[in-house]
Amino acid sequence: MNNYTNIALAGFGNIGGYFYKIINKNIKNIYLKTGNYPLIKYIAVKNINKKRKIKIPKKKYVKNPMSLVFKDDVDIIVELIGGAEGMAKKLVFEALKNKKHVITANKALISKYGDKLASIAEKNNVNLEYEASVAGGVPIIRSIKEGLIANKINKIYGILNGTTNYILSSMENKNKSFNDILNKAKQLGFAETNPESDLNGSDSADKLRILSSLAFNKFISKNKILTEGIQSINLTDIMYAKNLGYKIKLLSISEIKRNKLMERVHPCLISKNSYIAKIDGVLNAVVVDGLPIGKSVLQGEGAGPGPTSSALISDLCSILKNEINYPFGVSVKSRKKISSFNTLDHLCSSYLRIEVKDLPGVLSSITKIFAKNKISIKNLIQKPDKVKKIASIIIITHENSEKNFQNLLSHLNKNRYVLKNPTFIRIESV
Repeated sequence: MNNYTNIALAGFGNIGGYFYKIINKNIKNIYLKTGNYPLIKYIAVKNINKKRKIKIPKKKYVKNPMSLVFKDDVDIIVELIGGAEGMAKKLVFEALKNKKHVITANKALISKYGDKLASIAEKNNVNLEYEASVAGGVPIIRSIKEGLIANKINKIYGILNGTTNYILSSMENKNKSFNDILNKAKQLGFAETNPESDLNGSDSADKLRILSSLAFNKFISKNKILTEGIQSINLTDIMYAKNLGYKIKLLSISEIKRNKLMERVHPCLISKNSYIAKIDGVLNAVVVDGLPIGKSVLQGEGAGPGPTSSALISDLCSILKNEINYPFGVSVKSRKKISSFNTLDHLCSSYLRIEVKDLPGVLSSITKIFAKNKISIKNLIQKPDKVKKIASIIIITHENSEKNFQNLLSHLNKNRYVLKNPTFIRIESV
């Protein structure tokens, strides 16, 4: 076999197994497009004797992933272990230092150590590829690095987590509670056994840090991202939003404001007629807003063996073409630090649902708190429950600052008529 490139896999779970099958099925096709044959030479696994669905020659197995770094007959290491620390971190750092190309799907690792890893890769003239770390089957990273290279990007936003998107859209479509849909998502494999990082927004925040760095040619920000998850969203809010002409989505948004970077991940009310509102189920979508292109949209499945393997193979083919690329599109020397935009200065309108005692004078008391915090009300709906002697007050506000909204919530929580913490969701124009 001529022109073959030796690959080592570190990690052989669902994605590793699927990737192995796809590579072997498409060896000739990959050769036609790259001029090189991909050969999976080694596979690092915890348990060599474990029974697997795929039959692998025993000689391919190694127990210690770190041994791959020092093998002369390994050209590319594909890291599928996961996590920002431990073996994954050690393996990727050492592989690059030993002049091995690295492909990874590890968003946590790239968002935390991407700058250091990029510097090592450039110094050793090898590739660090990570298309599979963000939005799975959506080729957003290569699109920014190559397809949109001539554009000045001002804003990038979208749905970066399929689990939360499935939950929110299914709650609305099936008229079921958060917990009911979460349990269904676990049964279908759309949610992990412990889905905390998906639900609290931290998974999306890791992905957003990577996209921000690529889009704006900056180092990965160490700023604290405004991050809120979907755990407090209930069916009541979804139905009120629907009646008001909105959908609720967990959006990841990064933009340059006054030459500073603002990154945020939180639930948003968006117009039900907007493009992104129509992205349901486990799909991801990313919108890049720049000049001269305007708004460019990429969508597709964000997770799972198929989409992830597609992204891994895209990275592999880039390396097989014998092209050395800057990991973040431009050299480390050309990337700059950027200061953080003060989140408290961010302006938006908002939706609030306030549960109160159903007594005379309550509404007046609530509206006075809004006035005191200089927040004007655009729409107000009052839904009394005469039996329980409580009422829901739903308010859509005019645009105001994050600082004023935080003060408003603090004052509402102290009001003697308010029964529990109000639900507060920002309204985003997309």
